[in-house]
Amino acid sequence: MEKFIINGGSKLKGAVNISGAKNAAVAIIPAAILADGPCVLENVPKINDVTVCLQILTEMGAKVRMRGKNTIQIDAKHIRDTVVPYEMARSIRASYYFMGALLTKFNHAKVSMPGGCALGDRPIDQHLKCFKALGANYSIEHGMVEITADKLIGTQIYFDKITVGATINAMLAAVKVDGLTILENAAKEPHIVDLANFLNSMGADIMGAGTDVIKIRGVKQLSGANYAIIPDQIEAGTYMVAAAATGGDVTIKNIIPKHLEPITSKLIKMGVVVEEYDDSMRVVGASEPYERMNNLKTMPHPGFPTDMQPQFAALLTLSSGTSIITESIYEDRFRYVDELRRMGADISVDGKVAVIEGVEKLTGAPVKAADLRAGAALIIAGLCAKGRTEIEDIYHIERGYEDMERKLRAIGADIVKRKYPDPDTIRNIG
Repeated sequence: MEKFIINGGSKLKGAVNISGAKNAAVAIIPAAILADGPCVLENVPKINDVTVCLQILTEMGAKVRMRGKNTIQIDAKHIRDTVVPYEMARSIRASYYFMGALLTKFNHAKVSMPGGCALGDRPIDQHLKCFKALGANYSIEHGMVEITADKLIGTQIYFDKITVGATINAMLAAVKVDGLTILENAAKEPHIVDLANFLNSMGADIMGAGTDVIKIRGVKQLSGANYAIIPDQIEAGTYMVAAAATGGDVTIKNIIPKHLEPITSKLIKMGVVVEEYDDSMRVVGASEPYERMNNLKTMPHPGFPTDMQPQFAALLTLSSGTSIITESIYEDRFRYVDELRRMGADISVDGKVAVIEGVEKLTGAPVKAADLRAGAALIIAGLCAKGRTEIEDIYHIERGYEDMERKLRAIGADIVKRKYPDPDTIRNIG
């Protein structure tokens, strides 16, 4: 196993390049199944979730070829197996996107119940509702979801709640069916727009992505395409918060500033200086404590993203006064709180509300990443803390951040990755 070791106190300074969006990549890669020819994807992040998606495709018969560090060619025309390998699928949440892609291509899919970060109850009922509305039947046995259909027909689907995953799966399932499918109360995140743009580049007919009504007119076939994935707004936001928290001066490159508006507005409100350019942003931290946040509430896009909530909590531990965070998306998103308390944070949680009393300083401590974004929060806290912080279970972090250790070191962080237990120590004991 590996852990990050951070010696805090350094101000981050320099520039960092943002990788492709994790949440877009893990939807677009399964979508390549639908193409009749090869797809070339650029700006693909080199992260564990993407690796698993590509391994799933390979196991199913697709030909996957690396054409550079972040460029991948996928030829899925030889796929005949519609069963996604169980152990691979259960390790990531995004494995459920293979359901929609395989269903529309082969009228059959068998995929394990999804895994990923443990963030509380995350049912797939809205996904199954979409498949059923399109004319499919499903069963759940031995941890596997099997979906079959004689024929899929376009229809009108209203989501009972805003759900990114089900919106994406419905788009994948409806893209080649007969007739028009209308998705109402659809999610509007940037990676949904990115998936629609990718599918349209293959010959799909999708309108309205980015609004709460998406219209999909089925087409007979989809061709291969070359496509570049959008930059990762959450990775960008994480480095923005890290720069602010350390009182640094960092330029965030390869971004779409509009995607970052919910994050940028909150940082500016706290007293962080943010300078916006065409495809980059400069974040300048302050030497004085930041302003507290009366009520930072997570909301579906274009509201404040739940995936940035833990990172902001780390920043608010050092703000002035009392800040309140309300989590409206995931019930178990505060699992990082106990770890921040080990570092000296003053946080209390009651249900979906966290109350943060700003403290003068954090101190390094041994902590564990409970999930992907919790791990990012601990890194930010470690960068600010006095002394040494050791973060275990960093495989969570590496599911969604490309080369985080290297990128942070390049802008002045004292961070290294180490194996544990130390092999030399084990040999000496033996």
